[in-house]
Amino acid sequence: MAMEMGRITPIVLAGGTGTRLWPMSRSARPKQFLTLSGEHSLFQDTLLRLASDPRYGAPIVVTNEDYRFVVAEQASELGLQLAAIVLEPVARNTAPAILAAVLVASQDQPDAIVHVLPSDHKIGVDAAYVTALDQAEAGAKAGSLVTFGIAPTEPATGFGYIEAGEDTKSGARAVVRFVEKPDAERAQEMIEAGSYFWNSGMFVFAADVFIAECEALTPELASAVGSAVDRATQDLDFLRLDGESFAKAPNISVDYAIFEKTKRAAVVPAAISWSDLGSWDAVWKSRARDANDNLEIGPVTLNAISGSLVISEKHHVVVDGLDDVAVLASEDAIYVGRLSSAQSVGDMVKRLKADPATANLTETHQTSYRPWGGYSSVLNGERFQVKRLFVKPGKRLSLQKHFHRSEHWVVVRGTAEVQVGEETKTLRENESVYIPQGAIHRLSNPGKIELELIEVQTGSYLGEDDIIRIEDEFGRG
Repeated sequence: MAMEMGRITPIVLAGGTGTRLWPMSRSARPKQFLTLSGEHSLFQDTLLRLASDPRYGAPIVVTNEDYRFVVAEQASELGLQLAAIVLEPVARNTAPAILAAVLVASQDQPDAIVHVLPSDHKIGVDAAYVTALDQAEAGAKAGSLVTFGIAPTEPATGFGYIEAGEDTKSGARAVVRFVEKPDAERAQEMIEAGSYFWNSGMFVFAADVFIAECEALTPELASAVGSAVDRATQDLDFLRLDGESFAKAPNISVDYAIFEKTKRAAVVPAAISWSDLGSWDAVWKSRARDANDNLEIGPVTLNAISGSLVISEKHHVVVDGLDDVAVLASEDAIYVGRLSSAQSVGDMVKRLKADPATANLTETHQTSYRPWGGYSSVLNGERFQVKRLFVKPGKRLSLQKHFHRSEHWVVVRGTAEVQVGEETKTLRENESVYIPQGAIHRLSNPGKIELELIEVQTGSYLGEDDIIRIEDEFGRG
């Protein structure tokens, strides 16, 4: 029998703000948008995995306001079309996010089979994966809410577990219960029992069945999210959920809201290559390592070191005579600790976040990304700062002005088209322009290569919120 093209609708969750992979992962650019396992980001790897399987249609991506352009840009870089980009107005955990996307999917096909998956996991596509997906699809068509249970390879304490029961007619197994993250002794007991599996956070079900279960088990969730979708507005390529309605939804995971309550839960045990990359030791385990069991990425030199992870984004890092260490050097922060204790990074981030002097290190990077490109902070002083701006080919910034600062731009590479007031001029390498305080201006890249400039700001206030956008093709106010 011929396979139906695109019979499964993927729902990709890409709104998480996790910081367990600090200092690289921060709230402004979390791990799903970082390149950790190859030439693409984890989010892009997820899209490519879906695009390579004819069973999938175009994905629906759920994210938030801050990441909307990153999602669109990273999909565009791959030449992939998204069915929708659904924007959460506020963070409300996985249950509201998934229900919103399922409601969007059901508008065209009420009984659509959907596959919900995170965008920040590393998954190997092999025969075991194909078999598991086929079994999950069969279970969904039989009316089950199916989750994937990963065959455990060790008594891990960082995952929740699922106890699997009897086989169902579809090939999936009934869920006996969900188990919270156990201690080491309990994890070992569950491994030895042979009926427990890691909770992967991936689900397959029919849209109408899931919606009906939400209405029956959590009516407040169904009401709030249903209203948010009904009142959603289209903005460029994004679907904005109604903020007032969505804010009324309970802040709850789909496990607690639905899967631990429903009688329709089933699990497909899957011996697939899977990692949630939830800590730096998980990243280390997921990549090929050298003869001394080291993983090194970036400008790094190692000597007499073993069983370690060393990553540098910019500065050359030298590590000598150590074992079991994690050295992670971003543009503006360095973490050094035992690789075997990588789970403690989250606790350190909490300490940094609680201190006003270091809180920003958990939120933003030295390099900030925008839909047109981005900028890096180079030097800051009293009443001045220096930035490196980079603008993608064909992109332009908003038409804007500043009340408190003037700017001086020097072109380092590429060609710039600059509007100041009513005058527009073209600048090439080593040419510059001055933008007086209060002047209406715009910067564009009309060329075929990335435009790079040095920007010198001077004035009484240099915050990013001193921007009055008069016209913006990205829909920013």
